[in-house]
Amino acid sequence: MTSLRYLKWPLIVTFAGLALGAWLGWATTGTVEGMLTVFVICIVLSVLEISLSFDNAIVNANKLKQMTPIWQKRFLTWGILIAVFGMRVIFPLAIVAIAARIGPIEAVKLAIAEPDQYAAIMHDAHLGIAAFGGTFLMMVALSFFFDEHKEIHWVRMVESRVSRFAAIRGVEIAFVLTLALFFAAFLDGDARATFISAALYGLLTYLVVDVMGNLLDRAEETMSDAARGGLGAFLYLEVLDASFSFDGVIGAFALTQNLFVIAIGLGIGAMYVRSMTIMLVERGTLTEYKFLEHGAFYAILILSVIMYAQAIVHVPELLTGLGGATIIGVAFWSSVRHARAAAPVAE
Repeated sequence: MTSLRYLKWPLIVTFAGLALGAWLGWATTGTVEGMLTVFVICIVLSVLEISLSFDNAIVNANKLKQMTPIWQKRFLTWGILIAVFGMRVIFPLAIVAIAARIGPIEAVKLAIAEPDQYAAIMHDAHLGIAAFGGTFLMMVALSFFFDEHKEIHWVRMVESRVSRFAAIRGVEIAFVLTLALFFAAFLDGDARATFISAALYGLLTYLVVDVMGNLLDRAEETMSDAARGGLGAFLYLEVLDASFSFDGVIGAFALTQNLFVIAIGLGIGAMYVRSMTIMLVERGTLTEYKFLEHGAFYAILILSVIMYAQAIVHVPELLTGLGGATIIGVAFWSSVRHARAAAPVAE
């Protein structure tokens, strides 16, 4: 019964969202078949979002437990509005508005009246989005592994060696730039320039957010109790959420070109991710399962490389989601085995 309380709002949003999706299907097609199609697409999109963002929930929980209660509450209220409406509605509209050089109102009209053209513009912008998001996520993952103070290792043979290089200043940046240039070498002309430019902006965004977070942390004593220990982490988590959302938003257009159906489906999934984050924090699951966090960062690293690879070849979103879920599952299993081995034997 205790676990069900975490599902209260996700279930409410699920029922409301699916009902709205079914109505939207009926309103746009006027047929039962159309209504059921949109209904099923909303379900598939929500599952896609959950599978792609489970590692996001783990990383969020790790950062969230370090925040003050008031900033935790702000992230789980304001943050959900930004995640659902900002990234699932405003972000696609902004991409189309910038790419097509039209205003936001015209972008909304385009999404309603000409969804195929709207989807085509989104797909054309995928290269830059993949490079930006892939770079940011790769830096997030590498900052976890390139840590000279890191004491807990899951894949010890790899992680213990990697952590030794953390003392070398800028090693993560050098690694990311090398990989970005490697993938860019497979592209030509404008595509190569777009990829490299977006990757640099992704790197710059990570560094700016990281610097801001450090500055805010150092200024904790001069802040009010309400802001202390939370603003820097809040900004970091919002940018991280945005980076995780790129893949899901772009992948959703493979199922439907309707912006509002995408917003409903991904919004439902986002609510479950938020609930998983709250559960992980309140139950101390990351402490109980020692390697779960490691699995999440491995999944993030692989996702970032996949986003780079998508500049060259198409990688099915199902494969991306299942890959991350599998790694986290193995990390969970390893954590359980470790806990059992470390438990004292009853006499």
